[in-house]
Amino acid sequence: MSSRLPLQLTLALLKPDVTRVPPVLKAIQHKIIDEGFLVVQSKEMRLRQHQMEKFYEEHKGKFFYNRLVTFMASGPTHALILAHENAIKHWREVMGPTKVYRTKYEAPHTIRGRYGLTDTRNSTHGSDAEDTAAREMKFFFPEFCQEVWYKEQEPRFRRRMVVLDEDTFVHSLIQSRARGNHQEKKDPVQGKARAGPGGGDNDSRLYAGKKVMG
Repeated sequence: MSSRLPLQLTLALLKPDVTRVPPVLKAIQHKIIDEGFLVVQSKEMRLRQHQMEKFYEEHKGKFFYNRLVTFMASGPTHALILAHENAIKHWREVMGPTKVYRTKYEAPHTIRGRYGLTDTRNSTHGSDAEDTAAREMKFFFPEFCQEVWYKEQEPRFRRRMVVLDEDTFVHSLIQSRARGNHQEKKDPVQGKARAGPGGGDNDSRLYAGKKVMG
């Protein structure tokens, strides 16, 4: 179903405790789609300690900081840019509260309620505000330009003129071309890269590069 409201973008992380377990990762991906999110970007990467220290810099000095950055650098992380009418709030509701012991009782059907182990190994991360989302998306997807996406692709994403490539776990625009009697024909989804193009064409203004952080 298409939306009349502009889509909002948020950064979602699937942490090492779930990314390294394929059945759990797949279940969370299904949950994301079932909740109505569109996947604009997706990549799996192994981050180094210094990268996670920079990402969580605002928490430096807090009691959990060292434990958190060490854990996040311990295995692969799956980073996503998700689109939804109210992406930030909705993703945080789908994740569940940060405190896993509360989540198990108060929101057992959320992602953290089902798969969270501790407050650090709590399966997922989500941006908490629009300015935070913009900064975090730029950190994990420096090649992605929000302004160009909103101008050139958001209207078609909003009308659900997209198709999900299950191999890359990215929604791409359905490309149509008039032929003969002007019937539309869907082009096959191109590419298998994790950092998929969110659209059918590789617009250089949207995607300056494909290099995975490492």
